[in-house]
Amino acid sequence: MTNWLRFEHQHLTGFGSLDADNITVFEGDLFNNPTPTGKTLALAEVSLLTPCLPSKMLGLWNNYHELASKLGQAIPAEPLYFIKTSNSYLPHAGIIKRPPAYDGKILYEGELGIVIGKTCSNVDVDIAADSIFGYTCVNDVTALELLQRDTTFAQWSRAKSCDSFGVFGPVIATGLDALALTVKTFLNGKERQNYACRDMIFTPAQIVSMISREMTLFPGDVIACGTSIGAGPMRSGQMVEVVIDGIGSLRNGFESVESSEEDNK
Repeated sequence: MTNWLRFEHQHLTGFGSLDADNITVFEGDLFNNPTPTGKTLALAEVSLLTPCLPSKMLGLWNNYHELASKLGQAIPAEPLYFIKTSNSYLPHAGIIKRPPAYDGKILYEGELGIVIGKTCSNVDVDIAADSIFGYTCVNDVTALELLQRDTTFAQWSRAKSCDSFGVFGPVIATGLDALALTVKTFLNGKERQNYACRDMIFTPAQIVSMISREMTLFPGDVIACGTSIGAGPMRSGQMVEVVIDGIGSLRNGFESVESSEEDNK
């Protein structure tokens, strides 16, 4: 198992593998046989970036049996997904920001993220896992009241793609059994989510295969596997932490601004 990250150090960006608090610096293409440079850095010396730069970030809705049962939702026949645009990407320790024109509820959603490792189009489910490079932590932030603001058109991309709403990192972990993982989310240190990935309706291989029948997936693309019970609203100044053993802790603050009317409800 290897944990890969991207970083900024002395105004330069780079990537490498993380072992405890030490980074072995690599060069080349993360997804195509990168080579070590012989240099090492201490984790404390760098600022973390998102661990890859996706051409697109997709997110699933209604992909956990327990949440579907609680909400009375039918089990979907295929993955139901939306897109989060590149302006939304935010790394570990970045600040989630409230859109200036929006004063409604903003939700955290802790999720497992798939990171694609090679270009795939119309791949069979039996070989789809070969296209998965590894996994990362995701906080799929949502401006809830934008979703149905217009009753004639559900605005998933708008509600999910505000600046800083596509939070993922801190690393990409390879060599994991995704269905053996557990996602935990903490709000100001209090556990709000704790669910097993084995409860997924569609497994990572099924997700990749079925989406690849409709759109080509490229190295570095991220697919958030959906969330389960416990997602909820954040208030100004709170800290959200998504923890997946084997991947790490994705921790981000929600900006401290004057509380809106919605925050005080």
